[in-house]
Amino acid sequence: LLRWYHPQRGMISPAKFIPIAEQTGLIVPIGRWVIEEACRQSLNWQAAGLPLIRIAVNLSARQFRLGDLAETVREILDNFGVSSDLLELELTESMIMDDPERASKTLHELKNLGLHLSLDDFGTGYSSLNYLRRFPVDSLKIDQSFIHDVTTDSSGASVVASIVDIAHNLKLDAIAEGVETREPVSYTHLRAHE
Repeated sequence: LLRWYHPQRGMISPAKFIPIAEQTGLIVPIGRWVIEEACRQSLNWQAAGLPLIRIAVNLSARQFRLGDLAETVREILDNFGVSSDLLELELTESMIMDDPERASKTLHELKNLGLHLSLDDFGTGYSSLNYLRRFPVDSLKIDQSFIHDVTTDSSGASVVASIVDIAHNLKLDAIAEGVETREPVSYTHLRAHE
């Protein structure tokens, strides 16, 4: 996750600077830089002899809507010599449901590169299960707002269980965001993502 340390103001929350970057268009070069940094870090870990792991990068709505996203990602992967299966791109429901047909085209282009695709904050948007089954995503990331109360709120637990069932029935991974204790993991049999 992107963080900004300002020399005079200290740590600035992404909640403050990402919306401004999105409005001004600066999110596009920032997004490219983040993908490049993920690739650079992957190479550094490989050079250090560490096991190969996939790095996930959040895409912005503006970045996703650009017509050349797949070409940009391919260029970055080629420039760094990083295998596409070591990069995962995370998108939100609302991002792809704004224009599902165009989103489907972009997602297929990205998937054809060999990337892993994850639908982030699942359950908070306005999903269409009809489109969900046609999007080439690998995982659904359940929003942490559902996970926090999964062991104490029966309706929240039902939502999580339903999302897990949908994911598994579609042969997708279900990933829980914001897991801080063992209880939600053992309760829902999810792959935790802190």
